[in-house]
Amino acid sequence: MPKHGKKYQEAVKAIDRDSLYEVEEAIELAKKSASAKFDETIETAVRLNVDVRHADQQIRGAVVLPHGTGKSKTVLVFAKGDKAKEAEAAGADFVGADDMVEKIQGGWLGFDVAIATPDMMAQVGKLGRVLGPRGLMPNPKTGTVTMDVDQAVKEAKAGKINYRTDKAGIIHAPIGKASFEVDKLKGNFDTLVDTLMKAKPSAVKGTYVKSVSLSSTMGPAVKVDPAKLS
Repeated sequence: MPKHGKKYQEAVKAIDRDSLYEVEEAIELAKKSASAKFDETIETAVRLNVDVRHADQQIRGAVVLPHGTGKSKTVLVFAKGDKAKEAEAAGADFVGADDMVEKIQGGWLGFDVAIATPDMMAQVGKLGRVLGPRGLMPNPKTGTVTMDVDQAVKEAKAGKINYRTDKAGIIHAPIGKASFEVDKLKGNFDTLVDTLMKAKPSAVKGTYVKSVSLSSTMGPAVKVDPAKLS
């Protein structure tokens, strides 16, 4: 078992590990536990009653958090001609086509989000082994393979996050920084949860959200009462 520092141990004492907290209180506790010298990320883990062995129960998508993530994202767009110009005008940090594919094949990965127009996917597909494991591969399900380059770039810059269930049916996602006010973190959390609720597979019966927790990057988890989610 890994040993935790004094600050972590102090944060644990302020949390009743057996209690289920309302969202606002859980956010406040998660914020208080963020004692690192950097602005820690507040993250949520939502365990869903889904069987990810079935394709129709794999939850995956993207959502724009209303208050952003607190992190500036570097955006790369694979596009040609007018769509390349559209991407540049929208604020993309890097825009290119075959030249960008070759650059990435050479080992460059200086971006956080990759967007591509459909006609570029034949070339971008060559990067599957590089971008896929890093979660950087453009995908229609997350809105990163699109002809609406302008909107895709602006959403990525505004705080769009991708989410997907892991092997245990858990979705891990950031909802902002510890420096955010509670109401902004709650607004982001509510938006994410509402999106997940709407994505509930028809095959799922009974309780959909099994458990929810919030934590700072370096802090302990705070359990949220799933019965009181808005």
